[in-house]
Amino acid sequence: MKRLLVVLVTVAIILTAGWLMLRRPDISYNTLESVYSKSNSRYLKSGSQIELHFTDTGPRDAPILVLVHGYSASLNTWDAWARNLRKDYRVIRLDLPGHGLSRCVDNDEIGIEQFIASIDRVTHSLDVDQFTLVGSSMGGHTAWAYALAHPERLDGLVLVDAAGWLSAPGEDDKDPVIFKLLRNGFARNVMKDLDMSALIRSGLENSFADPELVTDEMVERYSAMSRAPCHREALLKIMSGTTLRVPASKERLSAIAVPTLILHGDTDNLIPVAHAEKFADAIPGSKLIIYPETGHIPQEEQPVASVEDFRAFLATIYSEETAEPEAVEPNGE
Repeated sequence: MKRLLVVLVTVAIILTAGWLMLRRPDISYNTLESVYSKSNSRYLKSGSQIELHFTDTGPRDAPILVLVHGYSASLNTWDAWARNLRKDYRVIRLDLPGHGLSRCVDNDEIGIEQFIASIDRVTHSLDVDQFTLVGSSMGGHTAWAYALAHPERLDGLVLVDAAGWLSAPGEDDKDPVIFKLLRNGFARNVMKDLDMSALIRSGLENSFADPELVTDEMVERYSAMSRAPCHREALLKIMSGTTLRVPASKERLSAIAVPTLILHGDTDNLIPVAHAEKFADAIPGSKLIIYPETGHIPQEEQPVASVEDFRAFLATIYSEETAEPEAVEPNGE
């Protein structure tokens, strides 16, 4: 028994030492902004306190596009699209609460309803009444829920590998290891303050059909922004499943009357392509485009093809020929 006790104590000491070595402190917003803010970054305040980070580029009198990122991502996911579109459209991108350079509004209430309110706050602050809303993954969930809550404000709706349907048995088997761990309450508490770079890299590589597209710079950006004050708590709260949610159903989605484009990668390991087909079946008159050999983030993995399809969709909404687009590059502003 004494030997067993010694072994157990030794293992506990090693695990504790390892946990302490892997702990990482928060990174201040000032530091993150010095590295990741853009030349056109803007901030929405509540009183004297900054809350939401966004960008607003393009002609003031052009049709307006609002782009919303997915879970743990930031407005950077739309860099290639923004460069291509800003010549002909007014492009607004925002970091959702608890993501990117945005602060946490209320982590106890974080979820789809809060994200809908954030889109409203940013657009109203810019005196924007009508726009086409684009959402990726969790941002797609937010986008279709917004279309149901505020149909009068939208010219069009675009869902990119959108979330919202309940998973069928076996559909979660391909989820990245980091997502599986974050669903476990004990694991979430243990991992909250640890260096998650290796797991973040694994999750990103699983999000692309071509894992070579995951760069050190990308991993560092995701990791650093997750360490903004309160962001780790926000991300864990979302993953816990206890946040406010709006589940998808055919009955609910059938009420969407705005022109809708659905884009999805056929090799998406996070949200099965079958979910895109459900959206297409449920939303009247919607158009579905599936990209071969493409993962969860087609706006980054297939930036040229996806933005061209988006432009074609916009031309049907605004009935104007778009100008020759700028070259699309995978990285940058």
